[in-house]
Amino acid sequence: MTRLASAKILLIIGGGIAAYKALELIRRLKDAGAAVEVVMTEAAKHFITPLSAASLSANPVREALFSLDDEARMGHIELSRSSDLIVVAPATADLIARMANGLANDLATTTLLATDKRVLLAPAMNVRMWLAAPTRRNVATLAGDGALFVGPDEGAMACGEFGPGRMAEPAAIVDAIHKALTPPKPNLAGRHVVVTSGPTIEPIDPVRFLSNRSSGRQGHAIAAAALDAGAKVTLISGPVAIEDPKGARVIHVETAAQMMSAAEGALPADIFVAAAAVSDWRIAAPRGAKIKKKAGAAAPHLALVENPDILRAIASRAKDRPKIVIGFAAETENTVENAKKKLGAKGCDFVVANNVAEGRGIFGGADNEVALVSVADVQHWPRMSKEEVARKLIAVCAGLSDSSP
Repeated sequence: MTRLASAKILLIIGGGIAAYKALELIRRLKDAGAAVEVVMTEAAKHFITPLSAASLSANPVREALFSLDDEARMGHIELSRSSDLIVVAPATADLIARMANGLANDLATTTLLATDKRVLLAPAMNVRMWLAAPTRRNVATLAGDGALFVGPDEGAMACGEFGPGRMAEPAAIVDAIHKALTPPKPNLAGRHVVVTSGPTIEPIDPVRFLSNRSSGRQGHAIAAAALDAGAKVTLISGPVAIEDPKGARVIHVETAAQMMSAAEGALPADIFVAAAAVSDWRIAAPRGAKIKKKAGAAAPHLALVENPDILRAIASRAKDRPKIVIGFAAETENTVENAKKKLGAKGCDFVVANNVAEGRGIFGGADNEVALVSVADVQHWPRMSKEEVARKLIAVCAGLSDSSP
C-alpha cells in the first residue's frame, strides 16, 4: 500500500449501523501509514462515539459546522481541500441524496460541496432504499459528477432483510482508496520512443579509452517505463553492465559517432529521450597499436576533437523531428542555471537536470534527484528511485502526446 504511506484521507462517517466498520477502516488506514481526519454527522454519533474515532485517528473529530474551536483551527474550506481523498463511509441514503442535490446544511455536506478533491463513497442502507428510484437517480448523478463508489455488498441486513445494501468491508474500501490514489497508467500505445542510455567510449588505442561513470540505469529505466506505457521502444545503449529491457529493440554502440548514426537511423519517432552520457570529445587519431611507456620519454600528446552533438542534431531537424525531445544535464554545480542554458542551446523541449557531484550517489546509484526544466517552468522532483523518475517522465510525455493534434 505504498500510495497510502503519505496520503491524507478525510473520512466522513454517516449515521447507520455500518458506522462501526468505519473504526476498523481508520485502523487499517493508519496501519498503512495514512493520516486520517474524521468528520462525523450527528446521526453517526448515535452508533459510535467521537472519542473512539479520535483515539484511532490520533486527530480530533470534527462534528459541528458552527464550532468556533474547529473553525479557528481548521475551517471547513481548508478541511475540504487539505486531503488527498475524501471517503464517505457509511454513505447513507440521506447523505447521498444531499450530496446529489448540492445541499450544505451540516459540516459533512458543506465540506463535500466545497471540496476540489475526489470523493469515494461506500454506500450502506436497506435493500429497498438502495433499489429505490430516487437513490438510483442520486447515485447516477454523483457518478456523473465524478464520484467513485465501492460496494454495496449483498447479504443479510441488520433489519433482517437480504440483498444489496451492506457497506463494503474495510479491506475492500482500503483497496478502493489505494486505487483512487494511484495515478492512471500513462498510455503511449502506437507511439515510437527512442531512448539513448549509458556512456559512450572513445578509443585511445586498442587498450585504452575515454569514457565517464554513467551506469545506464536511468536511461534503461526510461525505456522500460515507455514499454510499460505501451510504446514501441528503440533503446540505443552504450556499454553497460545491466540487462536490456525485454520488449525493446536494442542497438548496442560504443562511440558517440555510432550512437549518432543509430539515433538518426531510428527515426521517425514521436519521443526522443537523450539520457546517454555522450563523450564530448574523442581522440583525433586513435593509435592502431598500444601506446607503450618508455623510460624518460614525455607523456604522449592526445589531440581531441569534438564529438557530434546528438541532442542538438535531433532537436533541430527540419524533417521528422520528434514531437518531444528531452535532454539530460549531469552537472556538478549551478544545476538549474546550466540546464536552462542547455535547453536554449540544444533546442530541445525539456532538460532533466541532476547534480552528480561526488558524494551524492547519483552516478551508478539507485536513486536520482532531478529538476525538469522547460521554457515555461522548472519542476523540482524530490529524491526517488530512478524507476520512479522514469515513470514520472513518461507520464509527462504521455500527457503531452495525448494533447497532440
